[in-house]
Amino acid sequence: MHHLSEQELIRRQKLDELQQLGIEPYPSELFDVNFYAKEIHDNYHPELNNFQDVSLAGRLMSVRIKGKASFAELQDASGRIQLYINRDEICPGEDKELYNTVFKKLLDLGDFIGVKGHVFKTMVGETSIHVTGFTLLSKALRPLPVVRETTDEQGNKVRYDEVTDPEFRYRQRYVDLVVNPHVRDTFVKRTQLVQAMRNYLNDRGYLEVETPILQPLYGGAAARPFTTHHNTLDMTLYLRIANELYLKRLIVGGFDGVYEFSKDFRNEGMSRFHNPEFTQMELYVAYKDYNWMMDLVEEMVERVAIALHDKTEVQVGDNLINFQRPWKRYTMYEAIKEYTGVDISEMDEAQMREAAAQLHVKLDPTMGKAKIIDEIFGEHVEPKLIQPTFITDYPVEMSPLAKKHRSKPGLVERFEAVCNGKEICNAFSELNDPIDQRQRFEDQLELGKRGDVEAMVLDEDFLRALEYGMPPTAGLGIGIDRLSMIMTNSNSIQDVLFFPQMKPEKQETAKSETQEEAK
Repeated sequence: MHHLSEQELIRRQKLDELQQLGIEPYPSELFDVNFYAKEIHDNYHPELNNFQDVSLAGRLMSVRIKGKASFAELQDASGRIQLYINRDEICPGEDKELYNTVFKKLLDLGDFIGVKGHVFKTMVGETSIHVTGFTLLSKALRPLPVVRETTDEQGNKVRYDEVTDPEFRYRQRYVDLVVNPHVRDTFVKRTQLVQAMRNYLNDRGYLEVETPILQPLYGGAAARPFTTHHNTLDMTLYLRIANELYLKRLIVGGFDGVYEFSKDFRNEGMSRFHNPEFTQMELYVAYKDYNWMMDLVEEMVERVAIALHDKTEVQVGDNLINFQRPWKRYTMYEAIKEYTGVDISEMDEAQMREAAAQLHVKLDPTMGKAKIIDEIFGEHVEPKLIQPTFITDYPVEMSPLAKKHRSKPGLVERFEAVCNGKEICNAFSELNDPIDQRQRFEDQLELGKRGDVEAMVLDEDFLRALEYGMPPTAGLGIGIDRLSMIMTNSNSIQDVLFFPQMKPEKQETAKSETQEEAK
C-alpha cells in the first residue's frame, strides 16, 4: 500500500466520524435517479414550472459555503449542474447536524451524493437544483487533482494540473475522465464509429462472427506474436496477430460475407501510432475483388464521417481532411515515382538498395525487395498523403496472401488506404490458389531463415481448407484505433484507448522509506 498523504488521512478520519454518526459511507440501498444534468439544462423553462420533483446522483465537484446556505456543483454522466442547499430546508427541526456537520465538515470533493429537490433559476440566471434532501452514496478516500492557477512574471496565467500529464492521464484514466469531461466525447465518438460501420455492414447482409484469439499458429499478417502455454494440452499457443485465416475458412465453409471486430496483439514497438493490443475490423466477401472493395471502403468511411460530424470534412490537427468520394488512387510504383522522382518498377534488389541509399533510406541486410520498397514508401511517400488516398498494385513479395495481378506480372491485387500520413486499411483480392499459396508460405520461411522475425509461418490446415476450394473473395482489414484518431482529432493512439499499455509504474518505496526514517 502506498504512503497515505495528509489529505488521505483526513478523509479516513471523516469516514470514521460518519460511521460513528450512524451514516453508512457505502450504502447498499438503491438511490433512484430520474433526471440527468444535461436533460435539465436543455429542457427547463421557469414559465413551464417543470422539473419540480427531481432526483440526481453524481460527484461533488465544488462547494461554496455561505453560512446557512451553500452552493455546490454536482457532476453526473451527462455534465454538471449547480446545487442550492439551505440549512433550514434540509434540517427542518432543531437538529441541524446533517447540514452543520455532515455537509459542511464531513463531505469532500469527489464524494458521490444523491440529491432530491426542484429546479429553479438563480438571480444571475443559472439553472440550479433547490435541494430538499441529500444522501451520501460513496465516500472518496483520495482527493481529485485540483487545477492550480498562478501568474508568471509577464502577467500570463499559468495552469498547474497533473491531469494534463499524459503519463498520469493514461495510467489513471478513471481520474482523467472525471477531471477532463471532454475526454469522454472522444470515446463516445469511437463507439459511434464502430456502430456506424456495424450498421453499414449489417445493412448489406454480412454476418458478424467471432474467431479464436488463442491460436496454435499465428498468421494473416507480418508481425511478431505474443506466446503463451496451455498446460492441459501441453502446447504453445499464440495471441492472434490477425483473424484473416479463420475468416477465410468461413468463406470456404459457404458464408458469402463475414466480418469481425477483433482484438489483435503484436509483440513489437510502441509509439503514438502503435499499441501492442489494438482493434481491427476484418471483412471477407465472396465473388468480389479489390476494385469492388475500394468502392466499399470509400462509401463506408464517408458514412462514418457523416455519422460523427454531420459532414464529410474532419479537422485533424492543421489539416482539413475530406472523406467525400471518390478518393485519389495511385499504384505503389506511381506513388513512389510521384513523390521521389525515382521509378523503381523495373529494378532488381541490388538496384533498389542503391536507389534507397540515394534517397537516404536506411536498410539492413535481412531486407528483401518487399521490405526495401516498404521502407522507401514509408519514408518518402506515406507521410505526404494527407487526404484519403488508395495505394494499389503492390509487388508480390510484399503480399503473401494476395492474388497475383490479372494483367501486371510481379504485382498483386492489393490496396491500402492512407490518410493523414498513416495507413488506415489493407485489402486484397484474396489468394485462393492453394499451390500458389503454399509457395508464398515457403518463400516466407526462407525470409525467416534470413532473420526476418516478422515472416509468416506455414499453416497446413489453412492450405488444406483452400484445397477444398475457396471462391474468388475480396478481403479487408481496417484499423479502428487509427481511424478513431483521425475521426476524433487525437494526436496519439493512447488518446483513443481507455487503458493503453504502459511501462510498469514507479513505486513509492524510496519515498516511503525516507518518510519512515524521518519519524
